[in-house]
Amino acid sequence: MMTVEIGDDGVARCWWGTSAPDYTEYHDREWGHPIGDDRILFEKVSLEGFQSGLSWLTILRKRDNFRKAFANFDAAAVAEFTEKDIDRLLDDAGIVRHRGKIEATINNAARVLEVQDELGSFAALVWSFEPAATKPHLEPTTPESKALAKELKRRGFSFVGPTTAYAFMQAMGLVNDHLEGCFAREEVEKERAKFKRPVAVDQ
Repeated sequence: MMTVEIGDDGVARCWWGTSAPDYTEYHDREWGHPIGDDRILFEKVSLEGFQSGLSWLTILRKRDNFRKAFANFDAAAVAEFTEKDIDRLLDDAGIVRHRGKIEATINNAARVLEVQDELGSFAALVWSFEPAATKPHLEPTTPESKALAKELKRRGFSFVGPTTAYAFMQAMGLVNDHLEGCFAREEVEKERAKFKRPVAVDQ
């Protein structure tokens, strides 16, 4: 059951934020805080794709390895990866060695560049799907995540379905899904109130 739990430090957190030290750090400092940086957004959408079928904790513990393997998720650099790079990545035990997900990340890097050329930033596209609701949503998808996934697919992105899209939206602060009573909910809400939403260059 999704509830707020008190950690050993006496702090009330979303239940999953108390389940492992790595999760506690991620919950407290990153999850839900609004992000408008294209590099971070590309990293997160890529890692969400790799997480498909696995636990996020597995990916979180390998995140530094992913960053080294994928040029710190510089989309311009990753878009230039070749078959030789794919072979290198398939031999890298520090990441998830899945050809389809590796190829999807390289493909998505090129798609991010296309979005940047058209709209000025990847963030402008992503944040255009921010929902109006502010209460925690406990389902794996929303109409907005379905719409975002559909738009990304239309633009040629891979491994970004509605569930992945919603996990991405939760993590990047497009919604505040910290539970009522979690200490981070109010902090995130204040950040979201101050956050300047990215918009397309022609708007």
